Amino acid sequence: MRRSRSVILMLTTALTMASAQPLFADGVLKYGMAAQDLGTMDPHRATTTPDKPITGWLFNGLVRFAPGSDDIGALEPDLAESWERNEDGTVWTFKLREGVKFHQDYGEVTAEDVVYSLNRSANPDSSAFASDYDAIDTIEAIDPLTVRVTLKTPVPSFLGLVANYHGGNIVSKKAAEERGADFGTQPIGTGPFMVEEYVPQERVSFVANPDYFRGAPKLDGIEYRYIPSDSSRDLALQAGELDVSYGRQDQEWVDATKARPGIVVDIMRPAELQQFHLNTSSPPLDNIEVRRAVATALNRSEFIQFVGDSLAQPAGSVVPKGNLGWDDSTPIYGEGDPEAAAKMLADAGFPDGIELSMVQTSLPTMLGIAQVAQAQLALAGINLQLDVVDHQTFHAQIREDRSQVVYYSAARFPVADVFLSQFFHSASTVGTPTATTNFSHCDVADQEIESARAEADPEKQAELWALAQKKIIENICAVPLYEQLIAYGRSEDVDWGYDLQAEMHLGPIVTEMTDLK
Repeated sequence: MRRSRSVILMLTTALTMASAQPLFADGVLKYGMAAQDLGTMDPHRATTTPDKPITGWLFNGLVRFAPGSDDIGALEPDLAESWERNEDGTVWTFKLREGVKFHQDYGEVTAEDVVYSLNRSANPDSSAFASDYDAIDTIEAIDPLTVRVTLKTPVPSFLGLVANYHGGNIVSKKAAEERGADFGTQPIGTGPFMVEEYVPQERVSFVANPDYFRGAPKLDGIEYRYIPSDSSRDLALQAGELDVSYGRQDQEWVDATKARPGIVVDIMRPAELQQFHLNTSSPPLDNIEVRRAVATALNRSEFIQFVGDSLAQPAGSVVPKGNLGWDDSTPIYGEGDPEAAAKMLADAGFPDGIELSMVQTSLPTMLGIAQVAQAQLALAGINLQLDVVDHQTFHAQIREDRSQVVYYSAARFPVADVFLSQFFHSASTVGTPTATTNFSHCDVADQEIESARAEADPEKQAELWALAQKKIIENICAVPLYEQLIAYGRSEDVDWGYDLQAEMHLGPIVTEMTDLK
């Protein structure tokens, strides 16, 4: 009898444990992200690292970056099977693939959906990337499968604006209009995966799109789990509860994770430029000598040592290296000289130092960098007060212009115009109707940024971009700290289905070819 009871107990325990397991088959990729919760799955609003990978699974552009590549010169067909342009690059005509279906019976993609999507991307009320599309004059549906885009002036690397990245993603007009604000949690695209369920502060579940135009995915689905704790994600990856995990962005993590059996570390481009944006309209930062003191007190080489050589590389400008138009000819403050910085403050009328406030995300990797900066600045008599909040609140509050210093990590489409326009043009200043991410209230290079957009001569255009960077650096609108590559851990059983060297979505894209061995 005792043995029978033991067997019953064992069976009951086994059944209980089985019922507690996630209801996902072996063909579901378990992907862990360092975030408390979803921000949005609307591709025209998704600006954060945790949200961007998702858009790559759900949506397509007219053209695309090849999986695993950030090569701007190698864009390939996506929803458009072909395109042509006029001689001066102001008129572009795209021929759409026939029969591409939106998720959940929302019909086939038509030129009307493309016109709607690109106009939506150009509207600041519906897009975080509206300023990128200022040069567009008209977008027209010539017939159900033909779209014509006419520009006011030529745009550097225009195809990037219609690629599978940020505002270039194509949404279902019908779904976006029907769902309104709910589109951020109930998106409809054309990608290899579609949303099944969103559980706040827990996960988003995706299922394979059997009608994907490149073929049905090898995976059954994806479970995208929100796990803000680095140690919890690491343990879950080691235990096989995760197949892929956002890594801790430092050398110690890379070395330790590589040493674990069955685990692979993927390090990829694009490098995210880490900058301290200084609010030039907020006293005492409205004094350029104070900004110079802050920049002088920061020791940029220490940040690279803190992060590690595998992941960090020196920043040469306020635009990331590798962007078309990048220029590193202007010296950047940041030699880590607290005595010189203290003297600058005294000469500027602050012999007792200054106090600055900074809204800071609780994401461990970014918080660690902020704390290093806090210690560096303290040596010069600069008291940096950190108001630590969760990542979503951080993004909301810095856009409400509530922080004198903003530590921001970003990668954008690799053309200088995009970075300069979003972070340093006055039209992008936070707190204004056309706000994007100009946290510094910088306005010193508007003329050069605008002139470069319209300049047809590549050499003159590069000169304008270089001058814009020079003015921004010399005005100390921001202090470039370093550039950071992206690290993920994964089980050796994960086969991406492509050579992962770079990913514009800041996380590995799960395609129809991705598989679990």
